[in-house]
Amino acid sequence: MTVAEIIEALVTPPNPFRWEAFDGTATGPEDAKYTVHLTSPEGLSYIATAPGDVGLARAYITGGLELEGEHLAHPYGIFDALRSLYGQFRKPSVGTTAKIYRSLRRMGALQIQPVPEAEEASWLERSIRQGLSRHSKERDADVIAAHYDVGNDFYELFLGDTMTYTCAYYPSEDASLDDAQLNKYRLIFEKLRLKEGDRLLDIGCGWGGMVRYAAKRGVKAIGATLSREQAEWAQARIKEEGLEDLAEVRFQDYRDVPETGFDAVSSIGLLEHVGVDNYAKYFTHLSGKLRPGGLMLNHCITYPDNHKTMRGGFIDRYIFPDGELTGSGTIIKNMQDNGFEVLHEENLRFDYMRTLRDWCLNLKDNWEEAVELVGEPTARLWGMYMAGSEWGFRHNVVQLHHVLGVKLLDDDSRGDLPERMWWTV
Repeated sequence: MTVAEIIEALVTPPNPFRWEAFDGTATGPEDAKYTVHLTSPEGLSYIATAPGDVGLARAYITGGLELEGEHLAHPYGIFDALRSLYGQFRKPSVGTTAKIYRSLRRMGALQIQPVPEAEEASWLERSIRQGLSRHSKERDADVIAAHYDVGNDFYELFLGDTMTYTCAYYPSEDASLDDAQLNKYRLIFEKLRLKEGDRLLDIGCGWGGMVRYAAKRGVKAIGATLSREQAEWAQARIKEEGLEDLAEVRFQDYRDVPETGFDAVSSIGLLEHVGVDNYAKYFTHLSGKLRPGGLMLNHCITYPDNHKTMRGGFIDRYIFPDGELTGSGTIIKNMQDNGFEVLHEENLRFDYMRTLRDWCLNLKDNWEEAVELVGEPTARLWGMYMAGSEWGFRHNVVQLHHVLGVKLLDDDSRGDLPERMWWTV
C-alpha cells in the first residue's frame, strides 16, 4: 500500500483534506480547505506509534507533518486543522490493519522515534530516578522549571509589556493586551479590598505583575514562584521601578513562606499545578496565612464540569507536566470545607480566549526571533499549545474561574465586609 492508500483506508469518507506524501502519492480533493503534507517516514512513524494528539503533535513540531491552507492565518487555525484531522480517522478491518502495518514497516514508518527535544522529558526521568512523588516540592520545582525557564526573552515576544502569563480581563473587545492585563490586576486588587498599608501574599506570582501593581498603590506585597528566571526578572523590574520597600518576589515554594497575618492572598494560575487531591491542604494552608476577615482570590483554569484531568495527552506530556484541572464546583466545595466562606465566583473564559488570541498573534509577528531563541520545534510547540488553548476556551472545553472567599472571624462573622459585591466590574 502507498501512503495515499493507507490514508484512504483510515479516513472516513468523504475525505475533507488533501494529502500529499513523501512517496509521491496524494489523495483527497485538490480544492480542500487544508492540505496535509507528510514529509518523511519519521513523521509518519510518530503518528503510527503514538496514535492521537501526542503523535500528531510530535509529527508537527518536528516538521514531519506540515499544514497548508488560507484558514491557518487565524491564530487557532493550526489546532483547528489538527483536531479536525484527528476526528476523521476510523478503525479499519483486521485484514486492512495487517496490510497497513506491513506497508508501514516496509517504508520505514514503524520505527520508534526519539522523543522530540521540545518535550523536555529530562525532569520526569530525574523525578522517577530519585523517587519523587507527584506534587512533592522537589518534583513541582522541576515541573515549573521545565515550563517557565524556557527563557524570559522568549516569553517577552508574546506576553507583552506586563509579562503576564495568565488570563487578562478586557474592558472592551478591542482593548490592547497590556491594557487588559492591567485591568485584570485592577479587578483582583478591588475584589481583595486592598488599600495602602495592607499586606498581600501572591503565590505562583510569575514575573511579579500583581506584586508590582499592588506595591504601586501602597500595599506591601510578597510574591513566590518556583521559577528562578521569573524571580530574577521580577526583582530586577521591582528595583527598576523603585518598589524595593514594598515589593518582593522570591524564588520559593509558596508552602515555605514563613509570614502570616496577611490581609489578602491572591493565587493567579497556580491551582492548576497543585493536584486535585491536594486541594484541602492547599486551602487550609492559605487560610492559615490570612488574618481573620482576610480575603483570598483563586484564579485558575477549570473544566465545565467536575471531572479530573486525564493524564498522558499532549498537554500533560508537553506543556504542564503533572497539571490537573477540574470544575469550579470542586474548587468551591474545597474552599468551603477548608477555611473559607465563598463570596463570589465568575467565569472569564471569553477573556482567556481573547488573551490567547493576542499571544498567538504576538508569537506570529515575532516568529523568526522566537525560532532563533528557542529553536523551531519549541516555537512550534508553544504556537500549537496556545492556538489549541484558544480553541478550547472558544468551544467551552475549558473555562477560567475567579472564586473569592473570606476567612471568617472567630464569631463566624465577616467583619466589616459589605453584604454585596463592592468592586467595579
